[in-house]
Amino acid sequence: MVWAVSWLIWALLSALFAGLTAILAKVGIEGVNSHLATALRTVVILVITWGIALAVVPMTAVGELTRKNWIFLVLSGVATGASWLCYFRALQLGEASKVAPVDKLGVVFAIALAGIFLKERIGWPQCVGGGLIVAGALVIVLGKP
Repeated sequence: MVWAVSWLIWALLSALFAGLTAILAKVGIEGVNSHLATALRTVVILVITWGIALAVVPMTAVGELTRKNWIFLVLSGVATGASWLCYFRALQLGEASKVAPVDKLGVVFAIALAGIFLKERIGWPQCVGGGLIVAGALVIVLGKP
């Protein structure tokens, strides 16, 4: 049970920080090229994550990574970079209150892709929840303030 709650706490913290990201980035990119802003943010993330990794993981663990680990982690990094570049550009052009909910449609894509590629069982809760996410994004984007 402790582990079941643990993932939920981390996921909620992720959501909180993602929400903060939208607001802080929207203010930070005023008058700045979105690609430069993404690059700066990436350097900060690089320093922080390597600092944490070096503090808690022995460097020998890098040698234990398999070819599959490398390939898929690099591909994941490429996807993350593409996502960030697109996200910052969208924030520069649009309102954070509309960009962030559309960005969260990534949840719906993740559900679908998990079913297709990871063969995870996608049942009615995922379908209804995913549909509500899509509906919510549409209401926010198309609705009048």
